[in-house]
Amino acid sequence: MWITVAIITIIVILVIIYYWIYNQLIAARETVAEAFATIDVQLKKRFDLIPGLVDITKSYSKYESELLSKVTELRSTGSREDLIQREKEDAGLNLISSAIKMRVEDYPDLKANKQFNNLMRELSKVEDELAMSRRYYNGAIRDFNTKIDMFPHVLVSRFLNYKEQPFYEVEPFEREPRKLFL
Repeated sequence: MWITVAIITIIVILVIIYYWIYNQLIAARETVAEAFATIDVQLKKRFDLIPGLVDITKSYSKYESELLSKVTELRSTGSREDLIQREKEDAGLNLISSAIKMRVEDYPDLKANKQFNNLMRELSKVEDELAMSRRYYNGAIRDFNTKIDMFPHVLVSRFLNYKEQPFYEVEPFEREPRKLFL
């Protein structure tokens, strides 16, 4: 009789532990998804700001129409779920943003334009938020990857076929942005 009670108790404890671990893994997975969505929101904000900056600068230089076509091209490519495509779009927008900032130095009148300055401040704010979102995402990925590889979570994560996720990385660009669009 005692043996039966002990076996049932052990089974109940194992089931509770399994579901406790399962819930932790689900929470970690959802944190990663939420962090990725945050990056997506910040990228969309930046997508929406850059054409306004390009429009304002059009009267100062002819290269901006090519820049605007690059932004439009970046906006129309890629799936929302594809991390690699998001990283490429993000890197492309980093280049475009840098190119706009560098181009402004050639036009003192543009630097005095109030609407342009407001958009540049908003762009800087969005880029700061985007950097924070990337850090948050990578922290969520680090926690998720650690969790799925640690004992006893590894037993459940392997059963559920959870795999390590890549970190969000934006290519570092050492070359001058101006050369890409002129």
